[in-house]
Amino acid sequence: MLAVVAAAPANQPANMACLNVHVRICEHEILKSDLEIKAIVQDVRECTGPQSTLTELNSKVIESFQNLRLRIQDLEQMGLEQDKESDKQALLEQVEGHRKQMSSNQIAWRKANLTSKMSIDALEKKALLNGDDALRKRKKTKGDLTQTSSDITESLMSMSRMMAQQVEQSEDTMTTLATSSNSVQETNEEFKAMTGTIHLGRKLITKYNRRELTDKLLIFLALALFFSTVLYIVKKRLFPFL
Repeated sequence: MLAVVAAAPANQPANMACLNVHVRICEHEILKSDLEIKAIVQDVRECTGPQSTLTELNSKVIESFQNLRLRIQDLEQMGLEQDKESDKQALLEQVEGHRKQMSSNQIAWRKANLTSKMSIDALEKKALLNGDDALRKRKKTKGDLTQTSSDITESLMSMSRMMAQQVEQSEDTMTTLATSSNSVQETNEEFKAMTGTIHLGRKLITKYNRRELTDKLLIFLALALFFSTVLYIVKKRLFPFL
């Protein structure tokens, strides 16, 4: 049993090192996905058509958001598995920051879609006004426009669902942080109570030590008085002429 207990601390640093490696890898993947999303959102913003190109870019953005959300969830799980409360709170705060950044990217994506759609519509109108036959032949039919509108609506609905999930996950993270803060506060209160008890015990021990010293002094004086009295009596009995 002693061997098992002794082996546990030796394995703990290795486990912590392994966990730190996974955290760094996860952070790297989150940063990579975030940069990919920003790059694709910029492409969406600058897209002037055709609609198939915009749809393809939006599909890539959705895939990147899904990967980013999974990596953030992995990082959150690693934070919840931390033994030290300070490490746990630090990772959860990072998770909350990544989720806020993802929400910001989602808003930027939505604005980029609107900008791209306005650019495509403006170019099509300009082409029609200039009498460009090549572009007129590429004019979308009513069914194509309906499909385009449906695709954009679906993309916006997908963004709304992702943002709703993000808000829910952020609420869960905030609840976890609040619970952790309450636990830390309760621990601090217990430490304060223990400190007060130790301080009181120290005072009592000091008081008892002083009383013990006083008792010894009184006993010494009593013995001295007793022996003095005995010596005086013996002296009077044996040497009355002195």
